[in-house]
Amino acid sequence: MRKTLEFFFDLGSPASYLAYTQLPALCAETAAQLVYQPMLLGGVFKATGNASPITVPAKGRYMFDDLARYAQRYQVTLRFNPHFPINTLMLMRAVTGIQMRQPERFDDFVDCLFRALWVDGLDLGNPAVITKVLTEHGFDPDEVMAFANDESVKTALKDKTEQAVQRGVFGAPSLFVGNQLFFGQDRLEFVREALLK
Repeated sequence: MRKTLEFFFDLGSPASYLAYTQLPALCAETAAQLVYQPMLLGGVFKATGNASPITVPAKGRYMFDDLARYAQRYQVTLRFNPHFPINTLMLMRAVTGIQMRQPERFDDFVDCLFRALWVDGLDLGNPAVITKVLTEHGFDPDEVMAFANDESVKTALKDKTEQAVQRGVFGAPSLFVGNQLFFGQDRLEFVREALLK
């Protein structure tokens, strides 16, 4: 039976971006189905009492050095976003909205936003910048914002975030193989082993 890998993520997490660059190939290699689970990392932090590593200066410096090492290992571009940390509430509502309303465009949508944040270092807290990025990638910014402001979409993101916390999620990325939780983009070897069992 084909296994499923659930990927709980927030666009504002550079570690989520790094995991994102590796998961499609990992799932292809293990014949697993990748299921994207957008959540609001700020909501997870609030519910669990956790906080971004950046709030501890020494830990924050180490984290970005470590992420840079992994980016080099994965042979992908990772640029520290000068606007970090980013309030991703509207972005994650938009991601949820596209997943619900235009699932066939979901992969392209997530890709353009992850790259805008962690390759191009853009300020996606600025509506004008978001509009430009979406337009350049063939999305209608007004339609996307309508999705993000839809009450059913807001509720879906809130519910998904609450479900994540109930399942033991405390940060991003969080990956599930069945009921097994793996936290961090640096645990992909353990994820691979779980998928191959």
